[in-house]
Amino acid sequence: MSVPGPHAGYRLLTAGPALADASAAMVLIHGRGARAGDILALADEIAVPGVAYLVPQAAGQTWYPLPFTAAIAANEPWLSSALAVVRDVIAQAERAGLPAKRIFLLGFSQGACLATEFAARHARRYAGIIGLSGGLIGPPGTPRAYPGTLAGTPVFLGCSDVDPHIPLSRVEETADVFRRLGADVTLRIYAGMGHTINRDELAAVRGMVETVRGARDPNSLCLSA
Repeated sequence: MSVPGPHAGYRLLTAGPALADASAAMVLIHGRGARAGDILALADEIAVPGVAYLVPQAAGQTWYPLPFTAAIAANEPWLSSALAVVRDVIAQAERAGLPAKRIFLLGFSQGACLATEFAARHARRYAGIIGLSGGLIGPPGTPRAYPGTLAGTPVFLGCSDVDPHIPLSRVEETADVFRRLGADVTLRIYAGMGHTINRDELAAVRGMVETVRGARDPNSLCLSA
């Protein structure tokens, strides 16, 4: 698939086994001003064998220029180009034989906004959706009538109650939207935490990944030690 717009020709970092040998894949999406290598460090923190990590790099280190609560049209064509990057990376994993229910989406900050928005717009059964300090994109009152179903996809949303960039109400709205889409949602709000990722969140992510890893069987979510 081609990616139009500002992120055309994006760079992709990888870690872990080759997709052809992996039992699961995780797409890691970095935040504003960061680099792919920054969030790739989470692979060492998650440390679940058999998982291929796929980390795209945003042009100019940002997926879209304005805050995620700005009018959607004001963040174009960057936003559509960024969503196309996520679609393209997932398609690479699928072409290697990994079905969507063995593919995780994880994003932090602006990357979490992008990951959750992509999952809502392209609802189906994923291995898991993880939004760390982020939420759905658009100004207050944005219609959230997304089509499709997430069919029981595990969703983890974690954020501070006083995050300076992410309104708590948007994180709660995101959880409600995903529940309506049929996801199994875990929402954890951390009192007084900064704009960061904590150990409890990492442990939750590790548990999600350990549940899915195992035999490479597209018809089964086999549990394996």
